[in-house]
This record gives sequence, structure tokens and C-alpha cells, in this order.
Amino acid sequence: MTLHLSKLHGTGNDFLVTVALDGEPAPDAAVARALCNRNRGVGADGLITLRPGADGADCTMELRNADGGIAEMSGNGVRCLAWVAHREGLAHRDGLTVDTGGGRRAVRLEVVDGVVRAATVDMGPVTFEPSQIPFTAPSAFDLEATFHGTTYRGDAAGVGNPHFVLLVDDIATARVTQHGPHLEVDERFPKHTNVEFVQVLDRTHLRMRVWERGVGETLSCGTGVCASAAVARRRDLIDEAVHVHVPGGTHTVTLGDTVVLGGEVQHVFDVDVDEHELVRRLT
Repeated sequence: MTLHLSKLHGTGNDFLVTVALDGEPAPDAAVARALCNRNRGVGADGLITLRPGADGADCTMELRNADGGIAEMSGNGVRCLAWVAHREGLAHRDGLTVDTGGGRRAVRLEVVDGVVRAATVDMGPVTFEPSQIPFTAPSAFDLEATFHGTTYRGDAAGVGNPHFVLLVDDIATARVTQHGPHLEVDERFPKHTNVEFVQVLDRTHLRMRVWERGVGETLSCGTGVCASAAVARRRDLIDEAVHVHVPGGTHTVTLGDTVVLGGEVQHVFDVDVDEHELVRRLT
């Protein structure tokens, strides 16, 4: 079966997007793993299926991480999906309403010469309620985690998916790839967690690296950016508007009753793949 894919990225966080508006089944976990494999597949942090919307939504996003697992939400992913949805004619006046596993999201598109160049997403409120993250300890605040003699401190937060935001002195020396895999499976997070290592530069700038659940270290993570900004704001370390610098670029974040995330979207290429043959070769 030939699968048509579009590869896009938002600040280096890359996704494969396939369109299934006519009732086609979404690719399964094995296909997602094969496609996202960076050595033998196309390569991506996740696979997104664009499906029809319902009850006022223009479309629905289904997301699998690179390991094939279902993910509730991705800020960069929904912006990449919006690029494809706009090309499919689903957007209205440069706006789009998307249903995700983490809730409904409103997307505003910056369109230049008929092509989406950037997108801003109302990500909804960030929650610190343990049951909504989900997180099993009584409080999401002022947490500690120790691994191999290093003690991290930070907060848990939910942005439609779980996050463990750790404040560090210098992200350049943070042991993201060494400690991230172990912090991801912290037993207090029943669904595992994304792990953000965050350095506060000043009242309007943060630096962040992230270990993404089911993926590994990525160049950016939209929900992680929002969680990091919300944690820093709750601690009165930053103002309501902040720039979050990640290895793949810079996000703008505005904090209020909800969190608004903005950044670039870039189309890389389109490709047709025989999904069954790819899976066969990798098994």
C-alpha cells in the first residue's frame, strides 16, 4: 500500500503527516516506527494522521511518537498538521480548529503567497493538578528527582500531555541524553513523561532542551516550551511574554488564562512510501 507523506518541521521538531479524510485507517504502531526510523525509514520525531473534524472542528489530529506509541498532543505537531490542512483547503480565513487527544486547539496561520510560513496555537491552560497531568504524588510543585548522584528540582505540569520541568544552571552541560531516559519513566508519572531542562536567562528569555517521551532528545517540543514557560511564570521568574530558545530555533509564548505558542513551520518534502514493504524490511 502506497502512503503519501508530507515532511515538515517546527523549529527542528519534525513530523510526517498523512491525510486520511475519506475514512482510511491511520497507520499503526509498526508503520509509525518504520517511517520515523532515521536510518532505514524516512525519519521523524512523530507520525501525524490528518482526519476529518466533527462538532465544529475543521479536522482531527492523530499522533504517534517515533516509538509507535500514541501521544495526546504536540504543539509543533499541530502547527505542522495545520500547514497540510491549509493545503487541503480545510482552513477558514487563515484559521483552523483542530481536535487532538489533548483537547481542541485553535490555530492562527501566517500565510505568505498562499503558503503557511508560521502558525500560532492557543494551547489551552497548563494544569498543575496531579490527577490531570497525570501525576500520582499529592503536589506537582517543588519536586526532586535524583539519578546517578545528580539531584534535579522542578515541577510537574500538564499541557494535554505530561511534563517534568527541571530548572538547571546551564542547559549546555545538562545530561539530557544520559538522565532523560530514566527521568521519563519516573514512577510518579503513570503514563511516563516528557522531561524539560530549563535555564532562565532573564525575565523574557528561557533556554530549553528536552527529552521527549517515546522519542529521545529533540530539537524542540511545543508542549514542553509551554510547560517550561508556565512553570517559570508560576515561580515569578519571567514575565507574561517570553522567548524560549531551543536547539532548533525560538518560540514565542504568551501566558494568560491559556498559553499561546508561536513559531515557524517549514515544509521539507512530499514522498510516497510502500508502507508494507518498509515494515517488512525492518522486521
